[in-house]
Amino acid sequence: MNRFRSLVLLGVCVAAPAFAQMQKGAPPPAAATTTTALSHFAREAANGGMSEVELGRLAVERGTNPAVKAFGQQMVDDHSKANVELQQLASQAGIALPGQVDAKEKQTYTKLAALSGAAFDKAYIDDMVKDHKADIAAFEKASRASGDSPIKKFAADKLPTLREHLKMAEEAQASLGK
Repeated sequence: MNRFRSLVLLGVCVAAPAFAQMQKGAPPPAAATTTTALSHFAREAANGGMSEVELGRLAVERGTNPAVKAFGQQMVDDHSKANVELQQLASQAGIALPGQVDAKEKQTYTKLAALSGAAFDKAYIDDMVKDHKADIAAFEKASRASGDSPIKKFAADKLPTLREHLKMAEEAQASLGK
């Protein structure tokens, strides 16, 4: 019996380091990668959503073109609602979302806040067209993530609204003569 225990212990001692080494080099399971990607997406979507609300308020206040002002109000309305929904879903999933926009979004706000009149209208709408194209790509990617997640469903559910926002922004951009 002692000999059997010694062989088992020897096997464990020899196999454990080899097993640990295999684990270090092994890629993370697909579910962990998907969860990490969706957590990152949720944080980025929250950051972008808060920025859309702040910039929308600025457009309502500073915009001179009626299409720009209307678009800004639409951003405030739609993204405020989406932000609340995302916060609830992230909380249920244990994902901590940022409480304020990041430095890049603050820089965009500062740049736009320094403008007025037609210059503001053009810069704001140009930014919104560019931003919504990037948002659509990110939301499409998140909506195709593997598995079943409330964050994945949120991304898929918001795509039609984002596409409508892009259409509105492009129409406002065209009305400004770009």
